[in-house]
Amino acid sequence: MSVALSVLDQSPVAHDRDTARAVRDTVRLARAVDDLGYRRFWVAEHHNSATFAGAAPVVLAATLLENTKQMRIGTGGVLLPRHDPAHVAETFHLLADLHPGRVDLGIGRAGGPAATFPAKVDLLRRTLAQLRAGRSSGSGPALWLLGSGTVAAELAGEQGIDYCFGHFLSPAAAGPALAAYTARSVRRPTLAVRVFVSPNGRRAGVLAADYLLWRARKDLGANEPLPCEGEADRHPWTAAERIHAAHDAGAIVVGDPAEVGVRLTELAAAHGVEEVVVNTLAPDLADRIRTYELLVEAMP
Repeated sequence: MSVALSVLDQSPVAHDRDTARAVRDTVRLARAVDDLGYRRFWVAEHHNSATFAGAAPVVLAATLLENTKQMRIGTGGVLLPRHDPAHVAETFHLLADLHPGRVDLGIGRAGGPAATFPAKVDLLRRTLAQLRAGRSSGSGPALWLLGSGTVAAELAGEQGIDYCFGHFLSPAAAGPALAAYTARSVRRPTLAVRVFVSPNGRRAGVLAADYLLWRARKDLGANEPLPCEGEADRHPWTAAERIHAAHDAGAIVVGDPAEVGVRLTELAAAHGVEEVVVNTLAPDLADRIRTYELLVEAMP
């Protein structure tokens, strides 16, 4: 089975660096993977986060479009409850006019009242349709809905929107959510997976352990940058941290290229997807670039 690869980058902030370095590294990463054959490159929206620098994904997406040549560029995703849907539609339609055929508008439900989200999605979709039917010569952005449960999946299917499931957020919910989507849509969904890979798997294990330490702390209420390399080995783990880390380990894929390639292919086949959106939450840009180089070599 041939599986297309895409990228989700969250502009992670390392313990010894600032947000300016984080977003510039995202631009450098996009340049580096543009020629590797990746289908799309998405950036996220986070607020009041010590870990992630991408508070304005439309600004970052516009910069990436100017700094890449062939990949689709987009958001994974705009937190629609925080924004006016008509303004989002106009902004991304303008990006698509400037870069036809390369813009993805991915949206998420976080950031506001869940009850108003379906109406906002509908307004966004209708506004995009109106803009396409107007004086535009292009097709506008591709609209995606991102989620980690059946509610978003059902909404995407009912509104005829492409759907990406966040496996790294809730792997156990992938089956029911994707089944809910495919029951309502003829479109093929995608799967977003968090990956750590290195040539012999050892460095991937170190990066994964550091990530699990950060994740456990976050689960317990900490808002911190990513830890320094190897901190997990030196850290005096509490019982609560170990419990959370053991749970969170089920949501990541770790190993050497052959192991990771097999696992991603298995996940794609099990969930009926033809595309995997890969996220690697490593603080060092070189590790992220090497991850995407190794995956291209590893995937059939």
